[in-house]
Amino acid sequence: MLTETTWLLIAIGSALIFGFAGWWMKVSQMKGGDNNFLLLGLYITGTAGFLVQSLLDGGWSSLGSWRLWLFGAVIGAGSAWGNIVFMKALQHGPASLTSPITNLNIIFVIGLSVFLYREPLGLWEAAGVGLLLAAAVLIAIRPAEKLMLVSRMWFFYTGAAVLLFTFRNGGLKVTGELGFPASAVLFTGYLLSLFWFAGKVWVGRSQHDTSRTVSASKNIGLQLGLLAGLFSYGGLQLYALALETGKANLAAPIFATNSLVVAAGSILLYRERLTRLQWLAFVSLMAGLIMVRL
Repeated sequence: MLTETTWLLIAIGSALIFGFAGWWMKVSQMKGGDNNFLLLGLYITGTAGFLVQSLLDGGWSSLGSWRLWLFGAVIGAGSAWGNIVFMKALQHGPASLTSPITNLNIIFVIGLSVFLYREPLGLWEAAGVGLLLAAAVLIAIRPAEKLMLVSRMWFFYTGAAVLLFTFRNGGLKVTGELGFPASAVLFTGYLLSLFWFAGKVWVGRSQHDTSRTVSASKNIGLQLGLLAGLFSYGGLQLYALALETGKANLAAPIFATNSLVVAAGSILLYRERLTRLQWLAFVSLMAGLIMVRL
């Protein structure tokens, strides 16, 4: 049985490690990496990580269950397609509006744990959850960006992103309650996502320019994607452990603050300056973690 402190460290570790996956994806973007090759690399090492994990913890023995593959497909679609429609949403609307709304998928996960699985939520914990959600929302807001929607398709893509990321983040809670090992569920989800992006790369191989610039873009995307996949594996595995050993209504909002890692990295390496709202996000994060611990 884990102590409260140990559980909290696991939950924080899940956000921190998964945040580094987002960081390497940002680095790829800054260096002009190809997105399809980035995600292909991510799912290659992520799949390998969950395969090894399932072999070590015995989760592989559940791979013969069709129900596990079904749940894995839903969670994998939430991960892969969630990223795709999120990028589409960014093409039709500002990031300052898209990112905060997408992060609110965590509210559905909290509702799932409270109303379906009857997990208690004390007053201090509820206040802490509110601050953690505020941190996840505030970190993405950029006051200088015009909040203008290019088309009505933004509503469709943003709504789809919220729904799909809910399947990813909440699906692990459901499978855990059903007794499926997280390593096997995530292995199947990542494996199916790997097939999807491998197919996209294969289909698009003849449609791209073969110049040195494009070739370099693919190499950058693939290499940084392989690195991001290691952190994606580690972060989600710890998140699944936090769900199994503690309250989802606390683990989910803590995990949602993983985007603050990207913000911190941007300050240190790319000399980006945070807005007052983003500094407030960091304060909200620390206050929320303290209140959840009380």
